[in-house]
Amino acid sequence: MTGLAELWKIFIDSYQGYANYLWKDITQPSWNSYFYWLILVSAFFFLLEIIKPWRTSQKIFRKDFWLDIFYMFFNFFLFSLIIYNAASEVVVNLFNDLIFAITNGFDLQQMNPLNSYPLWAILIIGFIVRDFVQWWIHRLLHKSKRLWEFHKVHHSVEQMGFAAHLRYHWMENIVYRTLEYIPLALLGIGLYDFFIIHIFTLSWGHYNHSNFSIDKRVTGGIVGFLLGLVFVKSLADIHILSEASVLVKSLWMIGSTVLGAFILGPFMKFIFNGPEMHIWHHAYDLPKERQTGVNFGLTLAIWDYIFGTNYIPYNGQNIRLGFPGIEEFPDTFLGQNKNGIG
Repeated sequence: MTGLAELWKIFIDSYQGYANYLWKDITQPSWNSYFYWLILVSAFFFLLEIIKPWRTSQKIFRKDFWLDIFYMFFNFFLFSLIIYNAASEVVVNLFNDLIFAITNGFDLQQMNPLNSYPLWAILIIGFIVRDFVQWWIHRLLHKSKRLWEFHKVHHSVEQMGFAAHLRYHWMENIVYRTLEYIPLALLGIGLYDFFIIHIFTLSWGHYNHSNFSIDKRVTGGIVGFLLGLVFVKSLADIHILSEASVLVKSLWMIGSTVLGAFILGPFMKFIFNGPEMHIWHHAYDLPKERQTGVNFGLTLAIWDYIFGTNYIPYNGQNIRLGFPGIEEFPDTFLGQNKNGIG
């Protein structure tokens, strides 16, 4: 079992380690730099909102635009730097110690059932499990009156845009990461955030909240392209496509994109969340029997259709957003983040 002195050392080392990582991430850009991927993804959707806005009457720099930009960086980086990353390392060690003691020597990392799986399978399983767990946590944030006070921050958005994706109370980081860790750890995934999964869900979350809408065949093609990319990488790792020419790999990618557009395209609205569906999750006015929320999907929409929480009565392009009482809700970062505390 890990002692208190060792846990304290883990806390301090994790804090310093994350601070060093963040500094390196910013000062030494690379293809797996979270900081610059956040900027790149955000800039991409901001550009789309300018070129082809879904709500044409909404200003480019909408209400609370800069507040949401601050939330993006705070929740994606600063909060982790301040405390969460270090504290989570302690929790991970305590949880692994508990499992080790209860099972008389079972090591989650050594016995990881996904160790022998190919990359594509790990990515797909990790993504689906994580999204399913997060869907239930999202429902809990709406069902629990206590947690709803925190979640109100996210629903205080009155004009939707890509940056609204990461406007949420710092307590949500703790709730999500704590509750999602156990099932993921039992599967052997632990708190490890696969880079590809993380960037994919970041991008899709930005899309769900953006003032932008595209044909589902396009989103189907994008998913097909990403699946093709994962398969090409996986086949190369097991030396099936490692010697293939650039032309062969390109044809593979083009084929997977076309198949995604025509096969997945017609079903995308039932499989993946989108602005047309997620706008209703933020609706000010909901039916009496749906007051605890609708459309809880973060990336996948399929859970809402399976469990009957889907709700798209008509084109919600210009519906009022927020919640009853939003008029009295704080409109500053500090004011919003004191909500629910105490």
